[in-house]
Amino acid sequence: MPASRPPRSPLAGGFLIALGAIVGVAVGLFTPLGPTRGFLAGLAAGIAMSLAIWLLDRKRDG
Repeated sequence: MPASRPPRSPLAGGFLIALGAIVGVAVGLFTPLGPTRGFLAGLAAGIAMSLAIWLLDRKRDG
């Protein structure tokens, strides 16, 4: 009987979304960008990084 692979927990990328939003606001406070645009830019960057982690994790299961 072949040995089955142990279950692997998926990588989490939600932290990057929250971190991107917080860092975006912090950067936006000290630049002409403004906190709202900084928040949106950080949120977009966090989502992009989280999506990249999800895609790499899916590929690794392959």
